[in-house]
Amino acid sequence: QVQLVESGGGLVEAGGSLRLSCAASGRTFSTYIMAWFRQAPGKERQFLAAIRWSVGNTYYTSSVKGRFTISRDNGKNTAYLQMNSLKPEDTAVYYCAARVWSGTYDFTTDYPYWGQGTQVTVSS
Repeated sequence: QVQLVESGGGLVEAGGSLRLSCAASGRTFSTYIMAWFRQAPGKERQFLAAIRWSVGNTYYTSSVKGRFTISRDNGKNTAYLQMNSLKPEDTAVYYCAARVWSGTYDFTTDYPYWGQGTQVTVSS
């Protein structure tokens, strides 16, 4: 049973930074891809970034490239999302997700495993 637990959300002023963590357990993740999504009130869940656990290849949506950085620590089975230059429009619940790597990474419906989410609020 794969379990994903996010942490690190909170309230930050515009221009500030946060680092989210996603602790993964229940499986050997070498064949997996881990991703971060977010969902703002009234909006669909949006792909942000993903990382292949074994080789470390990363993928980003264009709106966060250059501001957000995804990484992982294999020894701790933890993925991270470093978020810099935060804007009020980044306010959302942030989720990590996992799936076996199969060549795609940005479709919400492809991910069977999800964390409970962590709230990020950016004040203006």
